[in-house]
Amino acid sequence: MSGILVTGATGNVGRHVVSSLAEAGHEVRALVRDPARAVLPEGVEPVRGDLASFDTVEQALRGVDRVYLMWPGIPVDPRVVTTVAERAERVAYLSADVADLADGEPATIYHQEIERLIRKSGTRWTFVRAIDFATNTLAWAPQIRTGVVRLPYGKGARSVIHERDIADVAAHVLTTPGHDGAKYVITGPESIPQEELARTIGEAIGREVRWEDLPPEIAREQLTAAWGNPAFVEARLRAWESFTHTPERVTGTVEELLGRPARTFRSWARDHAADFLAG
Repeated sequence: MSGILVTGATGNVGRHVVSSLAEAGHEVRALVRDPARAVLPEGVEPVRGDLASFDTVEQALRGVDRVYLMWPGIPVDPRVVTTVAERAERVAYLSADVADLADGEPATIYHQEIERLIRKSGTRWTFVRAIDFATNTLAWAPQIRTGVVRLPYGKGARSVIHERDIADVAAHVLTTPGHDGAKYVITGPESIPQEELARTIGEAIGREVRWEDLPPEIAREQLTAAWGNPAFVEARLRAWESFTHTPERVTGTVEELLGRPARTFRSWARDHAADFLAG
């Protein structure tokens, strides 16, 4: 049996990809920085590697025919992406809800650059374009513990998705036919105002949590200091503002692919209640 290489194998999504594949009986190789410290399901082969190191990735690809690829927040190395795509018979790339780019058109986000490299490689590929992860709300944890979340645009409605649904879709497209060239936009089952997301987290941890709208100009200063990327902050603020009058879209792709509804944000909040209480 040929194997499946999972990158980001101990991350929020990757660890569930590993578990889903292993439980289904597939031969799984997990790309990790330190095999001795990696906690993996029984039978999963840990292999030392890092997407920032071309040589380690090249070695990890030996003996596998499929790859689950995610890209961390590091500069894109075309050699790594191209080698993954050329060595694998099939690649499932965890992307974002981005527009396709033509050859020569400049990318506005690294996902577009990686998608283009994979498309040009000639391999069989599927792009799993996930709307914002529900796990991003874990950044609210310090404020959740005070009972008040202070951020702009609480009325902005989001369709954030459970990381286990992302993983289940990725595992499905890697192991079943019919997904070559697909660009699946996956979301949660409903679009929920951010202030309601905060209240739902409060219910999950047994505390009252309210939302306080922060003026955008103050949020801009705070987020720029925290994230260090003014352009990204500006893009996020524009998106959040847009969701106050046009809710983030909802797709039925998870249910179409998996035969069951996408997990709700309420179920995600219950799954992560301890994470909000820790610290």
